[in-house]
This record gives sequence, C-alpha cells and structure tokens, in this order.
Amino acid sequence: MFIAYAVVGVLLALVLLASARAKLTQDKRVVDGLTGIGVPLSMFPFLATCEIAGAAGLLVGLWYAPLGIAAAIGVVLYFIGAAGVHLRKRDFKGLPNALVILIFAAAALSLRAVSL
Repeated sequence: MFIAYAVVGVLLALVLLASARAKLTQDKRVVDGLTGIGVPLSMFPFLATCEIAGAAGLLVGLWYAPLGIAAAIGVVLYFIGAAGVHLRKRDFKGLPNALVILIFAAAALSLRAVSL
C-alpha cells in the first residue's frame, strides 16, 4: 500500500502546487472563478499557503507517516470547504475540480493510514 500512497501523494502534491501557483500568479481563470463565488483576492495568498503546506506534508509523509496523515487530513478538510463553498454559491462549473481533488486527498489519507 505504501507504493500506492507514494504515487497518489506525489501526484496530489503536484496538483496542489499547480493550484497554489495559479492563485499566487493570479491566473485569470482562477481569479474569475474564485472571485465569482465571493472569494476576495486578499485570501489568495492564504489559500495558496495552505495548498503548499499540504503538498509539503504529503511529500514529507513519505518518510514520516504521522505528518503524511495529518497533511492528508488537512487537504481533505480544505477541499470539503472548497466543495461546500461551490455548492453554497451554486457554482456547479467549479465544483468538479474540488470534488476530484477531494477524492484523491481521501485516497491519500486512506492509503497512508493503512500503510503504517
């Protein structure tokens, strides 16, 4: 199960880093999508920092399981919140991205927990 976690964790970390980069560089699609549901631009650095921390924790979790589990829990909670905001604002266009990442985060959590 560890190899499966390593694959899912590394891929998820790359997705999180790409998402953080898009927020920090204020990619037009990301800005339009998030400001359209009420997220202020001033929150982008905080959201990007959360994603970077999650990615780092998932990667360090390859060597130190408790950190990998904690990071995966954090990423799951982050994307539950993201999906919730999209649902609350009835933004069904932005919802699938959050749900797919949420599923991968839940898979990473499960895989790391069983590979102790």
